[in-house]
Formats: sequence, structure tokens, C-alpha cells
Amino acid sequence: MSTLIVALASFVGFIFAYHTYGRWLSRKIFGLDPARAVPAETLADGQDFVSTRREVVFGHHFTSIAGTGPIVGPAIAVFWGWLPALLWVVFGSIFIGAVHDFGSLAVSLRNEGRSVGDVAGRVIGPVGRLLFLVVLLLELMIVLAVFGLVIAVIFANYPESVLSVWIEIPLAVAIGFWVYKKRGGLLVPSLIALAVMYGMIWVGTHVPVDLGRILGIGLSTNSYYNVVVVWTVILFIYCFFASVLPVWSLLQPRDFINSHELLLAMGLLVVGMIVAAAAGQADLVGSAPAIVPASDLPADAPKMLPFLFITVACGAVSGFHCLVSSGTSAKQLARETDAQAVGYGAMLLEGALAVIVILACCSGVGMKAFDRQQNGQGAGYSYVAAVDKDTGGPLVGSSAWRHKYNPDTGSGGGWVSNSKLDRTVGAFIEGGANFLTALGIPLKLAVGILAVLAASFAGTTIDTATRLQRYVVQELGEAIRVKPLTNRYVATTVAVLGGLSIAVFAGSKPGSGGMLLWPMFGATNQLLAGLAFMVIGFYLLRQRKPVWFLVAPAVLMLVLPGWAMVLEMRKWWGDANYLLLAFGGLVELLAVGMVVTAVVAWWRL
Repeated sequence: MSTLIVALASFVGFIFAYHTYGRWLSRKIFGLDPARAVPAETLADGQDFVSTRREVVFGHHFTSIAGTGPIVGPAIAVFWGWLPALLWVVFGSIFIGAVHDFGSLAVSLRNEGRSVGDVAGRVIGPVGRLLFLVVLLLELMIVLAVFGLVIAVIFANYPESVLSVWIEIPLAVAIGFWVYKKRGGLLVPSLIALAVMYGMIWVGTHVPVDLGRILGIGLSTNSYYNVVVVWTVILFIYCFFASVLPVWSLLQPRDFINSHELLLAMGLLVVGMIVAAAAGQADLVGSAPAIVPASDLPADAPKMLPFLFITVACGAVSGFHCLVSSGTSAKQLARETDAQAVGYGAMLLEGALAVIVILACCSGVGMKAFDRQQNGQGAGYSYVAAVDKDTGGPLVGSSAWRHKYNPDTGSGGGWVSNSKLDRTVGAFIEGGANFLTALGIPLKLAVGILAVLAASFAGTTIDTATRLQRYVVQELGEAIRVKPLTNRYVATTVAVLGGLSIAVFAGSKPGSGGMLLWPMFGATNQLLAGLAFMVIGFYLLRQRKPVWFLVAPAVLMLVLPGWAMVLEMRKWWGDANYLLLAFGGLVELLAVGMVVTAVVAWWRL
């Protein structure tokens, strides 16, 4: 019952917050007006500024901000126990994350759909704009690198997901052409596309696209990352073309399909969780500790404070979301009042997804542990129950959770050897699959459904992030008067090569830097959120609106990630990882410069 109580209390809290705090922000603070002209109307160009129905923008916005951020972050954070991660997700998303997303969207709407970085120049000054744009540039490089690696890892470890994820692209292009050129309906084609995707998941479980076998690369320790690198390169080539196409041709229809996929998968997970909990199979309290004692953690594990608050970024608060809000969503809203649903509501739904992930990684994993083994004949994998060495029976409950997370030094290894990206993503995929088996779905198919879910949403994130990085490079080129950077194709090339370089070369061997990049992503991401709060606050001050509700979130999002970044830089110095050390130092300097610039501007204001 503990699983159901936690889920129900969290979901009710999100709904209540939307209709109270969200409504107060919309009406009393930002004064959104349905009759006021929006950038999608005044600056319509058929390319980026396209007036779009609320449900379509919601689908694009939600899938772009969700990605695998609310999957990977919570899947790592339950290493410290499920209770701290849960509290940070619920209260963080209501009072910090949703306020950040909604505020960024509303401010952009009132400034011709400009990015938060560009708005910083208007409300703080040209120096603030330049510093903010460089922070955005670095943030998006990390986002592209880490989410590209997430997809590559999923493709390498779950080849049954490949066919379904890639078939979605031509389906989205066809739907975009049907809706915007032939003026056809959107709902029915997108549901048909969803059905095709799920059919391809079933096909993929029988005919997986195993790139390692195709290229003759095994999944041994020495060659595994070669497969990851090849997939990463393929993904970034795709990102180039996705970024330069009009939003209606791929971005919007794909995100709309993915919004259906996520809602369906979340529905299956919730129903499966309810059935498993009612049957006594899923027990949150009995599967994982609420708080793991410090004495049970490996000596090399990061401390919960401050690292919890940068590990769970998306799902609680994420600076990347201000880029989506101001970079694409503000250019598509048909009415100002749609911003509450898109900005505040989508973040709460992401928080709900993060809650489900926490439950899947604890009570779901605790239902039954299983291991993947590569088939001797043909491609693909089989899934076999993990065996308790003492009893000879299947691993369940806390033993199953420890089998996945191995949080004590007594069972060997430590944080470095056990916190691999494939293990943390796998905790959600395999724990969620256990929930689906409670509905009678075969385990192999359930794993495929969850792997496609994770890969699809990481795909929409890098789609959007590449486009946003192109905007930032163009704005930066304009700010420093380097004309070639204002070109669409040059800017996109810079965006793709920057992200690809970090993804490939951040680790000790090409493609191995996923878990090194995650704390860098989290710290940079949360610092960006703190800077975005400053921009929102300056806008409201100039409008003579109250800003008291922004003070605590802004301070938290500047102090905690700054602290975590310093600790990580000490580690990178010891490991002689000078690439990440230089990157982190530059981010810290830019953040400090931005804060100093803002203080000077506030004094003048």
C-alpha cells in the first residue's frame, strides 16, 4: 500500500497546485490576457513563429522538457534512498520548477518570443545578455552530449527499441505534410502513428537492430563503447537535419506523437503499479530504504547535499526548460492564457513522471530482479531471473534493489564501478517492465515498451536542443558581430559539432563519459535556472510586480549547484580531466559575472 499512497498523494498535490498557485501566477502576477496579440501572430513566418493549438504546443513542450531527464536523474538519486528524491521532486516542481518554466514562457511572450538570454539584455543590460548567451551555449553543449549518449546507450543495450524509434521520423514528416499542407486532421493520424510504433516494438523484440552485431562489434568491456560512439555520430547527423527543417515538418508532429506515447506508457505504468501493489508484489518500503545511511554508502559516493539537487534536475527544476519555453514554445502559443497549461502544467506532469520513475526504480525493481544476456544464436537478448546466491531462489525485495544499485561496500565495487549510465537507465526500464508484467504483458515486450519510451523522449530533447543551440549561436554571432554565425546552417553545424565532441571525448575512452557528464549537466543546468530566475525577477520589477516568491528559488539554484560544481572541479583536478575542469571553471566564472552584473543593474534600478 505504501506505493499507492505515495503515488496518490503526489498526484493530488500536483493537481491542487495547478489550480491554486498556478492560477495565482497566471492571473495576479503576470496578468495573462487571451485577447492580447502573441508573437506567433505578430511575427508569423511559417518557420519558427507558427500559431498552434494549445494541445499541440503542450505536446511539443512537454516531450521537449521531459526527455530522459526525469528518468535518469531520479534513477540515480534513489541511490541515497527514495524519500529525499521524492520530496525534492514534489516540492521542487511545484514551487521552483513550474514557476521557472511558466515565468520564462510569460516573459518571452511579452518580449516578441525572444530567448531568455536575449531578454536578459533588455532587462539587465548588454553585458548580462552576452554572459547569459555564453552560459546558454555551454549548457546546450552539455545537454546535447549527455542526452545523445543516453539514446546511444539505450540503442546499444536494448536493440529491440531501435526500429520503433526511427520509424517515428517518417511518420512524423508525413503527418506534418498532411496537417499543414493538406489541412487534414491531426489526432487520428497521430494515433495511427502511435499504433504503428507499438507494432514496431513487437517486431523489434523478434528482429532487433543490433548495431554491434551488424558491425561485428561485441558488447565486451573493451568494445561496448564503440557501439555507443557509432550510434552517437548517427544521432548527431540526424540532429543537423531536424534542426534546420520547419517546426511543422518534424518537430511538432513528432512531439505530438510522443506526447500520446508518454501518456499511454504512464497510464500503463500507473495501472500496472496499482495492480502489482494490490496483489502485494510492489512494496516501496520493503524494497528500498527511505534514506540510505551514510555508513552504508561507498566511500567514493558523492554526498547527498548538495548533489541530490543537481542529480535530479528535470523532474524538479531544470534551466534547460527556460530555453524550451522561450526558444520554441513562446513562438507557437496562439493565446497568452495557454501559458499556464503549457508552462506550469507541463512541469507538474513531468514531476508526476519523475514520481513514477522513483517508484519503478524502488518498488518496481524490488518485485523481481532479472539480468539481460545476449543470445548465443541470432541477435537480441533474453531476460533471466537473477538468483539469490544464499537461497537459490529469485532475488526480490531489498535484495533485488541492492542487486541493481549495490549501495554498500560489502558487496564489492563502489560508486564509480556501479553507477554506470546503462545501469541507472536500466533500473527504470526493468523496474517499470515489472509493473507492466503485472498486467500480463510479456517481460521482453514490456522492456521494449519502456526502452522506446526513454529513447523517444531523449530524441525529442536533442531535436529541440539542437534547434535552440542554433538560435543561441545566431544570437551570439549577432551580439559579437560575427556574421557567419548568424547563418542557419553554420550555426547548426557549430551546435552539432560542439555537442558531439563532448559526448565522444569527455570520458576516459570515447563514448564512456555519460556519468561524468551528468553532474556537469546538473550543476550547469541548475545554475542556468538560477540565472533565469534573476531575469524573470528583473522583468517583474520593471513591471512593478511582486518578486518575493522568486527569492528563495533563485538563491537555492545559484548556491547549491555552484557548491556542487566546485566539489566536482576538485575531483576532475585529481583525475586530470582537464576538459571538464576547464568547462566547469568557465561556467562558474560566467555565473559569478552574471550575478555581479545583475546586482549592479538592480542597484541602478
